[in-house]
Amino acid sequence: MTNNKTTLTNAVYDLLRKAIIEQALKPGMRLPEDTVGEQFGVSRTIVRHALVRLENQGLVVTVRNRGAFVAEPSKEEAQHVFEVRRCLETEVIRLLCERMPASGYDLLEAHIRSEQSVKGKDGPVSIRLAGEFHVLLAEMTGNDVLARFVSEVVLRCSLIMSLYARSHSSDCAVDEHSQIVEAIRSGDASRAITIMEHHLGAVAGRAELSPQPDSIQSILSHYGKELVQ
Repeated sequence: MTNNKTTLTNAVYDLLRKAIIEQALKPGMRLPEDTVGEQFGVSRTIVRHALVRLENQGLVVTVRNRGAFVAEPSKEEAQHVFEVRRCLETEVIRLLCERMPASGYDLLEAHIRSEQSVKGKDGPVSIRLAGEFHVLLAEMTGNDVLARFVSEVVLRCSLIMSLYARSHSSDCAVDEHSQIVEAIRSGDASRAITIMEHHLGAVAGRAELSPQPDSIQSILSHYGKELVQ
């Protein structure tokens, strides 16, 4: 592609990705090339290239003879994504405790201030900013491969949250982000990893990925044990 086409493809990709992560484009929603092209004033070819990039990241699926759709990950796939994310981000913490760049803390604190500015105001934006915090941490390791994998898995987690999550607690997210940064600053990798694992566990918990009881009998049987005879 020419530089102009590459620039346009990148722009369309960025806009579609943002619309998916901010939950404007919902899981399962069809993405017709002509409609997307008309809205952004670009050719179907440009749109197609952007959709391929999104598909490679697990955000879009293409169905033969039907076109592209925003992905709808299964609960099993979602669990696998979170398992991989925990492994990757544990390594990010370990590396940052060894080699945080000089400007790292200033950049992280500036990002946390951005997160604090939307507390309780805009759920979709707070979700996007929360994800970007984790990507920023990975980029600071200086390991481009690790940063790329973390970026992909964070994007997929954002999509999973839009599909399965009960709620998004921006207050908890920002507080734990601050705690993670402080633990890294003190060089306490063990504490930073513990906070990160708790943080990611809470995110996965809001996604309700574990099988849920579906009958009143199974729900109340647990409480019945507490009944004093």
